[in-house]
Amino acid sequence: MNTSSDNSPVEQTTATPDNPALPETSTDTDAVTQQIADAATDLNPPLATVSGAQANGDILANAATGSNTLGQEMSQNLASNHLDQVIKMIEVGGPVVWILIALSVFSLSIIFLKLWQFSVTKPESTADITESLKKWRNHDPAGAVTALKTNRPVSQIIAYAMQGVTEQQTPALLQEELSRQANQLINQLKALLRPLEVIASLSPLLGLMGTVLGMIVAFQQMEAAGNSVNPSVLSGGIWQALLTTAVGLAVAIPVATAHSILERKVERTANLINDYVTQVFTCPLYQAKPAPVTLKEHQRAA
Repeated sequence: MNTSSDNSPVEQTTATPDNPALPETSTDTDAVTQQIADAATDLNPPLATVSGAQANGDILANAATGSNTLGQEMSQNLASNHLDQVIKMIEVGGPVVWILIALSVFSLSIIFLKLWQFSVTKPESTADITESLKKWRNHDPAGAVTALKTNRPVSQIIAYAMQGVTEQQTPALLQEELSRQANQLINQLKALLRPLEVIASLSPLLGLMGTVLGMIVAFQQMEAAGNSVNPSVLSGGIWQALLTTAVGLAVAIPVATAHSILERKVERTANLINDYVTQVFTCPLYQAKPAPVTLKEHQRAA
């Protein structure tokens, strides 16, 4: 009779000295475990390198952020220090410095206004006038007037001159009207230039007055001190005097430069108007044809 152990498809192995099956299986397991441990050991340096790189990146990012913050703080501190110095200088300068600052603000407003006026009117832009005069010399009055940009004052004056010559207006009356228009334009361009000239000449005088006042205060304090004169008293008065002089020159020099530039622009505009109007009159559209000489007039001439 067969037992259940005979019918089992897999025979069970027992650990006996004669059958080393189980020890061999344990040895294989230990070998696999050692391989896994070796693989983990091989992966540890790259992982450590990646971790170190991330740590270094974090350190660099923190350093960059810290440097940016430090730079912003330094710039803010410098700006604050400069502002404090300016405020202190204004307080030491006294009322003369305040007057000079007000004059500088007023002069800057005038300069920006005049620059805007010249940029809009463009009195020195003559490209369209040059093209118009070419057509005018070629006896094309309609094309000459059309080539002008009449939204500009100088071109408008030239167009009026061409239309007057084309319509054969009285030359004397036409010239008087052109002179009136040109003078009106020049006066508009000269507007507010006189205040700039006054500020440019007045600012150094105000600075000199501040110098004199500072010296007076210094010597008064020296007199009040008597024999125990403190050198800092005299140096403080001299510093105040030099400060007002420096502020006066700082206001006068740019204002005088701007006034000279703007005045020169007005002079060039006046010369251009005179030149172009003269070219319109000296280049007539139609050559006057001589009247035919009759027989009687020929006999009288003979």
